[in-house]
Amino acid sequence: MKITSLECFIVPPRWCFLKIETDEGIVGWGEPVVEGKANTVKEAVNEMADFLIGKDPLRIEDHWNVLYRAGFYRGGPILMSAIAGIDQALWDIKGKYYNAPVYQLLGGACRDSIRVYSWIGGDRPSDVGKAAKDIVDAGFTAVKMNGTEEMQYIDSYDKVDEVVARIAAVREAVGNSVGIGIDFHGRVHKPMAKILVKELEPYRPMFIEEPVLPENNEALKEIAKHTSTPIATGERMFSRWDFKSLLADGYVDVIQPDLSHAGGITECKKIASMAEAYDVALAPHCPLGPIALASCLQVDATAHNAFIQEQSLGIHYNEGSDLLDYITDQSVFQYKDGHVQIPQGPGLGITINEEKVRKMADEGHRWRNPVWRHRDGSVAEW
Repeated sequence: MKITSLECFIVPPRWCFLKIETDEGIVGWGEPVVEGKANTVKEAVNEMADFLIGKDPLRIEDHWNVLYRAGFYRGGPILMSAIAGIDQALWDIKGKYYNAPVYQLLGGACRDSIRVYSWIGGDRPSDVGKAAKDIVDAGFTAVKMNGTEEMQYIDSYDKVDEVVARIAAVREAVGNSVGIGIDFHGRVHKPMAKILVKELEPYRPMFIEEPVLPENNEALKEIAKHTSTPIATGERMFSRWDFKSLLADGYVDVIQPDLSHAGGITECKKIASMAEAYDVALAPHCPLGPIALASCLQVDATAHNAFIQEQSLGIHYNEGSDLLDYITDQSVFQYKDGHVQIPQGPGLGITINEEKVRKMADEGHRWRNPVWRHRDGSVAEW
């Protein structure tokens, strides 16, 4: 079997899908994208195609090493996201070739389902109490939300009070048994993060996500002194080498690699195993589309330390198209009692509606994240 073509589709709301074809008619799908840089990643995939056309798609580990190591320059969001989507598609082909779900080829499942959480609020969250109650009434047992808007290195206690009031409203609305993930989104700098994690601890968050930017992970040592709340990070880290020092330092409790950014199934399975050796939990980042989510679930099935999965149904970024729009069997992502079953079909376990993909690719997108500024005109972290 040989790879014959790679074709990318830029589809709404902000995604990029990849189709890899073979000379035996087996097709694999991946999701290589950086939010706001979809066309850049698409071109990286096109360049990497030169190393794949005519090759055996089943030699996934070798292809991964060629794409990562043989290019001399390596790592970073663009190159690793391109590799991630290619890797997902190759695993999809391999599973279909052997008529087995990917997790079976990774050693088999250690769980039948995994807990999922749903997003509430938006980038500037408001009315989150009611939104959280609606999500819980729909059957979810955990929610995640942005905790704060932009915040200066040293900011006012008024903003601290606003964050606390927001989380308090959610906790009051959903009760004590529902998990609340609070995403700082890298918007907070170390001085204010120390204050916020301490102030929010009485509301028993499930975790605090990206309390500081990943390039400032050394600050986690000090932030951890101010709270017993689990600290989560990792969506902007792209390989096992990025995670190596984070895990060795010992101040993270939950890692969140993104299977469309951190080298795909091959790499994230290795990252998950590294984390397990440090007694650290896994909660893959996935505010993206159905291929990314299916890839996450295949890894979740095999990772003992996976405890919850992000998914994008109804997320505020999904305007015009949503998670289920591009697959033929929407029941594969049916959520029940706050959990989703691991897909059982061959490959990634989903069937892409190619006609829909091609139609929406004609529409395309140029999604860009907003540019925020502080009152003094300086650029704020989004």
